[in-house]
Amino acid sequence: MAEEDNTEAESDFESLWMRLIHMVIIAVMMSMASTLLGLLTVAQFIIMAMKKREPNDQLAEIGTTMGVWMAKAARYQVAASEVKPWPWTELD
Repeated sequence: MAEEDNTEAESDFESLWMRLIHMVIIAVMMSMASTLLGLLTVAQFIIMAMKKREPNDQLAEIGTTMGVWMAKAARYQVAASEVKPWPWTELD
């Protein structure tokens, strides 16, 4: 029984380290997403300025999808969820 408890503790420890690796990867991806979102914001503003306040629907959809992904990533980062964001799961 003690051997089984030890194996479970080691498995939990390895799982925790894997979570750290995922968290670091997701943090890098979130940083890149934030930069991309800033670029999309500037592009959307320029488009709206040139088209009399008419936004580009495709850029708006990309921004919405990024927002959903970032929210899912943030929940995983702070351990509010065990569901990893894309690319580990489907993009919502």
